[in-house]
Amino acid sequence: MVGLKEELLKSIWHAFTALDLDRSGKVSKSQLKASGAARPRDVLSHNLCTVLNVPHDPVALEEHFRDDDEGPVSNQGYMPYLNKFILEKVQGNFDKVEFNRMCWTLCAKKNLSKSALLISDEDAFKVWVIFNFLSEDKYPLIIVPEEIEYLLKKLTEAMGAGWQQEQFDHYKIALNTSREGLSAWELIDLIGSGQFSKGMDRQTVSMAINEVFNELILDVLKQGYMLKKGHKRKNWTERWFVLKPNIISYYISEDLKDKKGDIILDGNCCVEALPDKDGKKCLFLIKCLDKSFEISASDKKKKQEWIQAIQTTVNLLRVGSPPPHKEARQKRKELRQKLLAEQEELERQMKELQMANENKQKELETVRKQLEAAAARAAEEEKKRLQTQVELQDRFSLELEREKLVRQKMEEQVARKSSELEQYLQRVRELEEMYKQLQEALEDEKQARQDEETVRKLQARLLEEESAKRAELEKWHLQQQQTIQMTEAEKQELENQRMIKEQALQVAMQQLEQLELERKEALEQYEEVKKKLEMAANNTKSWKDKVAHHEGLIRLIEPGSKSPHLITNWGPAAFTEAELEQRQKSWKGKKATSE
Repeated sequence: MVGLKEELLKSIWHAFTALDLDRSGKVSKSQLKASGAARPRDVLSHNLCTVLNVPHDPVALEEHFRDDDEGPVSNQGYMPYLNKFILEKVQGNFDKVEFNRMCWTLCAKKNLSKSALLISDEDAFKVWVIFNFLSEDKYPLIIVPEEIEYLLKKLTEAMGAGWQQEQFDHYKIALNTSREGLSAWELIDLIGSGQFSKGMDRQTVSMAINEVFNELILDVLKQGYMLKKGHKRKNWTERWFVLKPNIISYYISEDLKDKKGDIILDGNCCVEALPDKDGKKCLFLIKCLDKSFEISASDKKKKQEWIQAIQTTVNLLRVGSPPPHKEARQKRKELRQKLLAEQEELERQMKELQMANENKQKELETVRKQLEAAAARAAEEEKKRLQTQVELQDRFSLELEREKLVRQKMEEQVARKSSELEQYLQRVRELEEMYKQLQEALEDEKQARQDEETVRKLQARLLEEESAKRAELEKWHLQQQQTIQMTEAEKQELENQRMIKEQALQVAMQQLEQLELERKEALEQYEEVKKKLEMAANNTKSWKDKVAHHEGLIRLIEPGSKSPHLITNWGPAAFTEAELEQRQKSWKGKKATSE
């Protein structure tokens, strides 16, 4: 509640400092009677109670200011009442924008520049609210150059333009020479003048201011259109989603007029990617304790951005950390306080050394006066010695020697003091050199913060690419697992077929071996028949020779046949044509078997 109270006080400070007060801090009676208006404290209190949802107690207000009919609207008179009867009763259940707009209405007309600005009154209001968020916690409120640079960088990034660091450095140098920072109205004039948004139209600047306002003031971490699956009808509907530190709200459109529901986030929530299904792509699931929500993004990049943003929000809720922009603001303030403390400590040491140097100067001046006094005394003694030279020759010689010893000691003391003074001066010069080195180190640290910011953005982009690649690899891994399972089933089936074929092969081998044995037996029979044929052929040849020799004298007597006989060169054949074809088939079969 302390942080909320500080934020409220900044806006209220603008409101009551804009009221018409006299030099004593009180509204004059003549003004009230002439205008017939209500007292400023009553108007301000009533408006604050209305927008902060706090019950208004006019009796308590009158009791608090009973000693003065008009009552002071100042830090001394009004602030105790404000803390006791209003701010301590604030519960946080109020509209921050409406509260700021009420305070803006009270102070804008008097303080807002009358010159033409490149931004509208609504944009000026948003810049004023951002100023209250980034300003220092001391009054009168100002925004330091570091926070001005941060805000201008955010606006330039939102406009899609390049940051002009050299231009801002010149502006910062000119600003530091005249003051510590800018007021809210000077900041509005700076942004409205277009000095750091040259080349950008009014609409682009307005959109950039609105984007930074949503992030820093309304705590909008991410927003955009996505499809949401219904819980009852199971249909997909396009909604405008808005992510905040502990809730996701979704609306019909981006004008935020018709809210359709909320997704309450806590440390137990989680978000995970889903595979494409039902014709929807880029799916992810938000799991809460009571229900889950299926969301479809427009593309893979948006899907990954939303998953990362929601997961980061849940992680912050688990550890109890504030939103990133508030944590960054607190770190910047702590860093400025640390640097300020170091600078004050260095100034304190410089003052101590300066005081020590002045003390040494005083001591040396005292010694010099002592030496002058001693010299004067010596001159007087010398005069006395000249007057009494005859009488006191021996005595004066002793006194002169003693004076010489004293002078020598004094000179040695002066030399020693001078040496110490030189050492102190050398120490002062070393401290001045250390101060210059510290200034250079501060400049290096600022450059390192800028380099760190650039590296952080590069790391964020690399993390996004790595996440996309990891998702793609996980998808490939799932496909590979499915392929391996299918391959294992096919492998098992092929193994069964191989076993069957091996068994068939063994049977075929046995049959082949049996056929081989039969072929060998047939071959042996063929050899025997071949030998018999050769013997028969030899016998036939000898017989044919004899027949040829006695042809015409002898003719063999052969049995008759009904079918015609073949005629050879030696006469009718001993077998028919059918018998010849049958023998040819038998020979061919045996030949094929033997081969």
